[in-house]
Amino acid sequence: MSEQSGDLRALVEQIAKGLVDAPDQVSVNQVESEQTTVLELKVGPNDMGKVIGKQGRTARAMRTLLSAAGLRFHKRFTLEILE
Repeated sequence: MSEQSGDLRALVEQIAKGLVDAPDQVSVNQVESEQTTVLELKVGPNDMGKVIGKQGRTARAMRTLLSAAGLRFHKRFTLEILE
């Protein structure tokens, strides 16, 4: 795991913990490939709507942060919210 992708994993985890009611159920798993890093976010079942947001705005904002960071590190980051 490279240092910058570890920082982004921690960033997504910190943002999600700030949004949910049960921060102890938040976990972020990182799956790396050559050009893409997938961050898999898992939250408690009652907190799914808080992470996604109205009309997906919160999830879209987190994905925008990841894509902006990806430009800086010349790598593509994607966020998947798992149930």
